[in-house]
Amino acid sequence: MSHSDRVGRRIMDLGIEGRSAIVCGSSRGLGRACAIALAAEGVEVLVTGRTASDVEAATKEINLRNAGKAQGLCCDVTTAEGRGQIIAAMPNADILINNSSGPTPRAFLDVAEGDWALGVEQNMIAPLLLTRSLLPGMKDRGFGRIINITSAMVTTPRPHMSLSSAPRAGLTAAMKAISLDVARYNITINNLLPERIDTDRQVFMAHAAAKRENITFEEARTRQVESIAARRLGRPEEFGAACAFLCSDLAGYISGQNLHLDGGSYPALV
Repeated sequence: MSHSDRVGRRIMDLGIEGRSAIVCGSSRGLGRACAIALAAEGVEVLVTGRTASDVEAATKEINLRNAGKAQGLCCDVTTAEGRGQIIAAMPNADILINNSSGPTPRAFLDVAEGDWALGVEQNMIAPLLLTRSLLPGMKDRGFGRIINITSAMVTTPRPHMSLSSAPRAGLTAAMKAISLDVARYNITINNLLPERIDTDRQVFMAHAAAKRENITFEEARTRQVESIAARRLGRPEEFGAACAFLCSDLAGYISGQNLHLDGGSYPALV
C-alpha cells in the first residue's frame, strides 16, 4: 500500500467518531498530519493557520478524504484575537492540539531580550490560555484530550535551541500540574516530542544548519538522517497516528506523559 493510500484511512476504531477537535497550526506540517489522522477517525476538525491559501488547501484535502469533517480558520493562535476566533468557531471542542512554529535556531548570545518574551508568549502562554478556555466544557462533558506538540529539545536541549527549550519546558511543567487535577474528569494531557519528522520545518532546519556550520544543504540533510537511530526521517503520518491514539477513548489511562517520536534516538531511560 502506498503512502498516499494510507493517509486518511482508518486503521482501528479509536472510539472518537463524532468528537470535535481544534488543531492549531494545522494548515501545514505536523499539525496537518494530526488533523488528517483525527478526521480519518470521524472527528470534526478545525484547521487553523496564518496563511489563508494553506488553510484552504488543508481543509479541502481533509474534506475530500473524509466527507466534510473539516472547517478552516485563518488566524494567529499566538494573539488574543486569534484565540478568541478559535474558541468562537468551536467552543465545545473535545480535543485540543496545541501547536505553534518554533523559533529560528540561534546561539544564546544572539537571542535579543524581546525574543524571550515573544517565545514565552507563543510556545507557553498561548497554549495555556487556550487550554483554560476549553477545560470547563471538557469537565462538564466528562471527556477531554489535550495534546501539546513540543520538541525533543525539551528533554535534550541543544546550545542553538535555548529559545525553543525554555518556553516549551515551562509549558510541559505547567501541563503536568494541570493533568493531575483534571484526570478525574476523563481529561488527559500529553506531549508529543518530535525529532526529525520530514516536514518543511526540517528543510528549514537543514538550511539553518548549513549556514551555521558552513556546510552544504545536502550535507546538512545527511546529518539529519544520521542523527536518528533508525537512520531515516520520520513520516508525518506516523506522527499523526500517535496523536490520534492519544486522543482516543482507549488512551484514557495515559496522561501527563512525554512521548518521543524520534526513531529510537532519545538516549535516556526516563
